[in-house]
Amino acid sequence: MTQDTILDLIRDGLLAVIMSSAPPLLTGLAVGLLVSIFQTVTSIQEPTLAFIPKIVAVLLSLVLFGPFILTTLTTYFAKLISAIPQLLVPR
Repeated sequence: MTQDTILDLIRDGLLAVIMSSAPPLLTGLAVGLLVSIFQTVTSIQEPTLAFIPKIVAVLLSLVLFGPFILTTLTTYFAKLISAIPQLLVPR
């Protein structure tokens, strides 16, 4: 196993994590920003007001992007498992 192989596996793993976590995180960020703007405009300073819309939006994004996230992770793990025999062979 060479350093290039290890770096490729790490890069692919990080890319899979970023691709699978981006939709819920970006949705939560967008909804949080919109709620903050709404609170600023209306002068409502209730800190718990932002939680419910963010939770609902993140859950909806998980339902909507669930197949994409599952496909991304299973593709990475299938690639990783299929590469095990080549990784164990000494060179």
